Amino acid sequence: MKRLENKIAIITGGADGIGKAGVIRFAKEGATVIIWDMNQEKGLETVAQIEAAGGKAAFQKVNTANFNEVERASQKAIEQFGRVDILINNAGITRDASLKKMTPDQWQQVIDVNLTGVFNCTKCVSESMVDNKYGRIINTSSVVALYGNFGQTNYVATKAGVIGMTKTWARELGRKGVTVNAIAPGFIATEMVKKMPENVLKAMEDKVPLGRLGLPEEIASIYLFLASDEAAYINGAVISIDGGITI
Repeated sequence: MKRLENKIAIITGGADGIGKAGVIRFAKEGATVIIWDMNQEKGLETVAQIEAAGGKAAFQKVNTANFNEVERASQKAIEQFGRVDILINNAGITRDASLKKMTPDQWQQVIDVNLTGVFNCTKCVSESMVDNKYGRIINTSSVVALYGNFGQTNYVATKAGVIGMTKTWARELGRKGVTVNAIAPGFIATEMVKKMPENVLKAMEDKVPLGRLGLPEEIASIYLFLASDEAAYINGAVISIDGGITI
């Protein structure tokens, strides 16, 4: 039996990158995957790819920073599929600049998507999970939340906030059958990262004890584990997937 057989999963930011890797892996493991993303073209391409491989997927164009949009999308998903078992809060953006150069707009954009967006999705989707007395919520933080990073005041603040929300929700929802955990990826070789200059990529690799960047599929594997029944007693954890960079 597949590990997510008959489960209904929402993956935010699932049209590309790590999110897409999660969508593909979850579909292979038997889940019906709902992609929430702003990129409709790539989202529908991913759905077509899943369906061509015999899986089940759907796309909803959702701005996770907008509570009303999230609420409507959540209601639509439940109406269409009956429930939501798994929520992966994967969507995120960067607007990097040093503190001196960072504008209030750059600060707010990242806060809206990376922090408020996680709140919006969890608040709306968790209500159905609580009613069903079952749910798996996995939030995407980052290793920079644990040690900071030059030029990322906004991003680091959101990813540290995600860890705090994860632990709070684990306390609040755990007794209601819903586990809440977080992952903290390091340098991951997404298509966007691989477009960086070769010398920058080499410098990133040199910082990692394993000597390489992580793969989106390796992040998807941890999403899968935490979403599965194998992780039923893991709640409030933050799992670093970073090749040892934080040692």
